[in-house]
Amino acid sequence: MELRLHPHEWSRPRPDWRAAVVAGLVAGAVLMVLDMAWSVFVTGDSPWRSSYRVAAIVLGRDVLQATADFDSLIVGVALVTHYVLGVAFALLLATLLTGFHYDASPGMTELIGTLFGAVLYLVNFHGLAQFFPWLAEWRGWAAFIAHLVFGMTAATLYWQFARHEPS
Repeated sequence: MELRLHPHEWSRPRPDWRAAVVAGLVAGAVLMVLDMAWSVFVTGDSPWRSSYRVAAIVLGRDVLQATADFDSLIVGVALVTHYVLGVAFALLLATLLTGFHYDASPGMTELIGTLFGAVLYLVNFHGLAQFFPWLAEWRGWAAFIAHLVFGMTAATLYWQFARHEPS
């Protein structure tokens, strides 16, 4: 029997990429629904306003000048951008979970996912806001909590869906 004194050292197991993609898509959808619900029920803003902000990352800041009505091009670009980023972040999270063996228990997986969501919030709304200044408008507790939920959801779903190879 092998005694592991440092169970969270980096090793190179392969994450279950399929599980990570599914986790990213679902967690991205949860984040989007939370954002739309917050926009409608708390701030009284259009549910499409966040689509314009996300689409502006790809289409440029001129998109932000338009009214926040439903526009299929804007919403389509926002959905693709949002889901691509959600999947990319979930792939990164799965790599960290698997590489450091944090995927061994659901509690540790949820904790790491929640911490990942906090870091993701900082990267998105403080780091990327240097390049996309309109993202700074989203800073606040609602976005922070939504990103915690994203990280926890992505990590938990990855843990549930991943096919773990016997060690």
